[in-house]
Amino acid sequence: METPDPGAPTLQIGAVAERTELSIRTLRHYDDVGLVRPSGRSVGGFRLYTQSDVERLLLIRRMKPLGYTLEEMADVLRAADAHRAEPSEQTAEALAEYLRNATARRDDLVRQVARADEFIELLRAAGAAPSPTWRPGISIDPEK
Repeated sequence: METPDPGAPTLQIGAVAERTELSIRTLRHYDDVGLVRPSGRSVGGFRLYTQSDVERLLLIRRMKPLGYTLEEMADVLRAADAHRAEPSEQTAEALAEYLRNATARRDDLVRQVARADEFIELLRAAGAAPSPTWRPGISIDPEK
């Protein structure tokens, strides 16, 4: 595959990295393991990504905080592709299972953030400096 559809606009890896907030190294890794391969390559061998490729990468980026492994991410992408290509009760149920799983993982994250917030409040209550500009006896809290 030399180039994607000649009419489709493409982006090189640096622009994709900037747009997706994924590192160039990560994008190359995803290509190497087959998670998301660029739609083509330029004559000079540069990876060329289409908008569809970028959307897949953004979906993956959204899975990362939920702790999905690369294999699990690939499974979700395959299920979504299968449902998009030929919707059926089976593909819909597969996506529903991923939704239940993602919801449970998100709920776990919410609990972790709540614990982190409690810890931060305990540090503040113990007298930890709230910012690099804090000095003893000077409150930067507008309420005090």
